[in-house]
Amino acid sequence: MQVLIRRRSLKLSFTILFLLVCPLCTVLRAQEPDPERARAFQLYEEGKYTEALPAFEKLTAKYPEDRDVIKTYGFLVMGQTAYMKDAAARKEARRRARELLLKAHQLGADDALLRSMLEAVPRDGGDDARLSSKKEAEDAMREGEAAFAKKDFAKAIEMYQLALLFDPKLYEAALFTGDCYYSTAEQKKAGEWFARAAAIDPDREAAYRYWGDSLMKQGRVTEAGDKFVEAYLAEPYSRLSRSAFLNWGERVNINLNHPQVEIPTDVTSQNPGQVTINVDPNSLKKDDKSGAGAAWLMYGFVRVSWTRTEFVKQYPDEKKYRHSLKEEVAALRGALKSYQGQQAKNLQSTDPSLQLLAKLDKEGLLESFILLALPDEGIAQDYLEYRHTHLEDLRRYVKQYVLTGGGGQ
Repeated sequence: MQVLIRRRSLKLSFTILFLLVCPLCTVLRAQEPDPERARAFQLYEEGKYTEALPAFEKLTAKYPEDRDVIKTYGFLVMGQTAYMKDAAARKEARRRARELLLKAHQLGADDALLRSMLEAVPRDGGDDARLSSKKEAEDAMREGEAAFAKKDFAKAIEMYQLALLFDPKLYEAALFTGDCYYSTAEQKKAGEWFARAAAIDPDREAAYRYWGDSLMKQGRVTEAGDKFVEAYLAEPYSRLSRSAFLNWGERVNINLNHPQVEIPTDVTSQNPGQVTINVDPNSLKKDDKSGAGAAWLMYGFVRVSWTRTEFVKQYPDEKKYRHSLKEEVAALRGALKSYQGQQAKNLQSTDPSLQLLAKLDKEGLLESFILLALPDEGIAQDYLEYRHTHLEDLRRYVKQYVLTGGGGQ
């Protein structure tokens, strides 16, 4: 599934992100030649992070080029900020953790959590991520984090629910309460709290994703898939939501994919006022009997008109041109109109991409396809507004196309 991954700020504290997700990054070794190393990983896998931290610090010095050791040590350093009272010390720990994770990445380590950490944490460690503007709620959340780190789930639940009393719209308080119940195998209660978090902010993916994990643990695979779809549609450009959806597809042997559409035309601007239409020469063959070449040229002409005049008309409050959903829809429909005009002349050859686009447009799913399968940085800015008014169309697109391997029904 090809989607653009955009940098976005994480609202979760770095510590909690580590604590909730790090079990997914467990490094398993059937045969470990170094007993000291085997013991360190065993401590980590058992969740004994306080004991594992000095063990991995020692291993990092012993194995300075071992990506698994360095990555795990980086996660542990990030995790210890849950216990730190001093803000400067927490910042330094985050800086050191990022440094370790970057080194592990350069050595070849690569997973969704590591990449998210590298994106989320500034080089200098950054400032503490605040979950609430209300001090009482923030203090309760920090106590909850510390309790969760010690696996004192009863205390963590108490603190998270206290935070929710001070700040009833605090998404993380409901989310983390659900995760505590998930960790204690009370999956029914976990689902109730994930649902509550999703109701607080339906445009965030984490609650749906955690809910899906909980349902998978109960063997409710189809219901879990529904939640992973909701997570994907809440934040389709998030690595975490995309990975969770793809992993579910692999578990149930479903090939998740978008319709295979090739657009052989692009528009670039090298200098102010100078726009270039770039067309694949193969689509402009002289013996082309389908009309596709003329259609893709029309696509380029429409986009040029948007860079020059139409964008300003459609987005008067935006100071700088960007590629938008409206522009892409107009360009593709311009290509389709040209193509259909050529086909009306009884031309026999067809263009598979234009046929697929025509089908999507007829079904009212062209915009959904563009936003989920063809986004760039400009188009992605239009996603949330479209989601708020066309969520059912987005769901329909995923059901008819993505869940059927891109073929449609």
